[in-house]
Amino acid sequence: MNVAERREALETIAAEVRTCTRCRLHEGRTTAVPGEGDPDTEVVFVGEGPGYNEDQQGRPFVGRAGDLLVRLLATIGWRRQDVFITNIVKCRPPDNRDPEPDEIAACEPYLRRQLAVLEPALVVTLGRHSLARFMPGARISASHGSFRPAEAGAGADDALVYALYHPAAALRSTEVERQSLDDVAGVPAALLEARRRRSEATVDPGALDERSATAGPPGTDETEPALIGASVETGPEAAPQLGLF
Repeated sequence: MNVAERREALETIAAEVRTCTRCRLHEGRTTAVPGEGDPDTEVVFVGEGPGYNEDQQGRPFVGRAGDLLVRLLATIGWRRQDVFITNIVKCRPPDNRDPEPDEIAACEPYLRRQLAVLEPALVVTLGRHSLARFMPGARISASHGSFRPAEAGAGADDALVYALYHPAAALRSTEVERQSLDDVAGVPAALLEARRRRSEATVDPGALDERSATAGPPGTDETEPALIGASVETGPEAAPQLGLF
């Protein structure tokens, strides 16, 4: 797809989300929140669900958590309009409770279709529910700041997944905020690794599957499906420019 086709396809999905009645969440919403961002990006941020401000405006991450996400992106020289931002569920759960499994399942086709249009090299999860979608069984306390190939069947099969705490959690804890600042510094390295994997896969179609099975740190012989630590040079001066390659 070219950029115009991607934009049109994303808007088609968004229009369906805005009138969706697949689960009980539509009963209490003001506005559904499909997601927004650059249709030509390589990076998709996936949160958990809209909050009060998002429900009012129909846009993801526009409250205090959104302000923090913008600040986190700024530390690596990125802007929110450089990426695509969406959520696991597209309507606000009552009282900002956690989304229920059946609600997540009802919204899953929309997220899957968005990922199919965007074909991201890197998916950045924000919070434990998003993490569970792309890394089933992983714990946010153990996996934040690390990345590994997306779980097969997650809808982003040739992407890497980078785990971050949800910005709302960082607002409640200065220690989580500090960790989030440290963790986001590794996102550019994860994108560079994702680009490298894709480049290899275009030369050797079997390379992607092999590396998915050997997800240890680059340059080692480890075969455990461990998370990959992003410890290479980071910061705005090292952040890769976004855009499909």
